[in-house]
Amino acid sequence: MRRYIFSLMLMLISPSLALADPVLWQRQGWNTDFSKSLIEFEEILSGGPPRDGIPSIDKPAFKPAKDITDIAPTEPVIRLAYQGIVRAYPLGIMIWHEIVNDSFDSLPVVVTYCPLCNSAIAFDGRIDGKAHQFGTTGKLRNSDLVMYDRQTDSWWQQFTGRSIIGIYAGTRLNMIPVRIQSFAEFQSENPDGDVLVPNNPGFRAYGNNPYVSYDTSKSPFLYRGTLPDNIEPMARVVVINAQTSPKAVTLEKIRNDGEILIDGVTVRWKAGVNSALDKQEISEGRDVGGVQTTTNVSGEQVDVVHDQTFAFVFHAFHPDGEIIQ
Repeated sequence: MRRYIFSLMLMLISPSLALADPVLWQRQGWNTDFSKSLIEFEEILSGGPPRDGIPSIDKPAFKPAKDITDIAPTEPVIRLAYQGIVRAYPLGIMIWHEIVNDSFDSLPVVVTYCPLCNSAIAFDGRIDGKAHQFGTTGKLRNSDLVMYDRQTDSWWQQFTGRSIIGIYAGTRLNMIPVRIQSFAEFQSENPDGDVLVPNNPGFRAYGNNPYVSYDTSKSPFLYRGTLPDNIEPMARVVVINAQTSPKAVTLEKIRNDGEILIDGVTVRWKAGVNSALDKQEISEGRDVGGVQTTTNVSGEQVDVVHDQTFAFVFHAFHPDGEIIQ
């Protein structure tokens, strides 16, 4: 049952795993300013693939939701509404590319998904008012995707949106609200909405999950940090106030309560969304449901930034943060 993820692990593990050395990285072609760093270099692990070995999508192609017939109704998509445009990014595609460099009414938007953290986050791609494109470094920190911007080779933590190494070290990208919902729900609400489609359908096994049974495993992969107390490390949690005073609540509690209120943010759960990290075919994954987080602005409920991830991830980046159970 787990042979798919185990074969992936064997493919990814390499002698370079422990070689956290800026001199080596420079020899590999990195023009990063390694004199500026917020972290210890030993925290960086090789994920196996080289720089851009997991290729970002830089020229995304879309079709109207009403014309899509090859995505199952319960398959998960990242819903992003911005600048009056609504788009969906299927996890069956994102799991193979991790980053999409998109544009909304000429504004750069970076849509990301880290499978090992189950973290779907979108960012405003402007830094100091200038558009930047992002790619995958092939590195991980706390099992989370380390991105880089192609203008300066600075390295960025996907989970926090913060540059950790390079001339932008300490700079944060602004997060844009997204949520995971079923394709059927997106299609019903937005029949003319854009849905990301593969540029080359045969390039990857789109719709399949190369991390079979990962989110039901006992421990995370390529992680060397401490694990949280009193909760399973792979338990799903929803993070709110990620860039201010982060808190997390277990998905189980949200599911049991149906709706909860935390710091003025209403968190709701809805059934009918497959896990992207369970079965080999994402359409057959167990139902983990989707979450929407909103706050009241002038009498209207407005989406706010949140992230559905694992307990070990929240603990790694916010060791003193609260997980509500």
